[in-house]
Amino acid sequence: MKAAKRVIQTALTVVMGSMLMVFAASSYASQCAAVEPFKELKPVGKTRLQVWFWDVYDAELRTETGAYENAQRRALQLSYLRDIKAQDLVDTTEEEWQRLEIRVTDEHKLWLKRLEDMWPNVREGDCITLVETAAGHAQFFGPEGELGVVESAQFTQDFLAIWLDEKSRFKSERDELIGARK
Repeated sequence: MKAAKRVIQTALTVVMGSMLMVFAASSYASQCAAVEPFKELKPVGKTRLQVWFWDVYDAELRTETGAYENAQRRALQLSYLRDIKAQDLVDTTEEEWQRLEIRVTDEHKLWLKRLEDMWPNVREGDCITLVETAAGHAQFFGPEGELGVVESAQFTQDFLAIWLDEKSRFKSERDELIGARK
């Protein structure tokens, strides 16, 4: 009798755990897919960033045409596969600009401060999405909806350069994003 009770309890625990995992996965998928301006654009490419043996994020690039070349509007969605503090994201943005030889001006420092105020700490399953507006500004979305806008086409260009520039740190991932390598 006790053994049967333990088997039933174990089975219920497994079923409940499986249901929670399905709920979490569907919640993650809907959170990432819920950014309407991102959904309106056509996919260009996808990639997964792995650093050493850690999965960091999945990335997807979209444009109005589904092609990278000559795109007027771009959108980049990062689906995080690990927890990362917002300050680490901001610091990495500055480091990547420097690595790309983008001069970090006083204006760049103001943009970084804006990102510090705007971005949340991300948890595994969260997405941060940048959608380029018709004016070329960067509109950011996160797990709770719109995070804010950086009203500068130069910021948008410099920020997206981290992933899309020919000198990007992760060249094969960049090629997958822009559709040069599937």
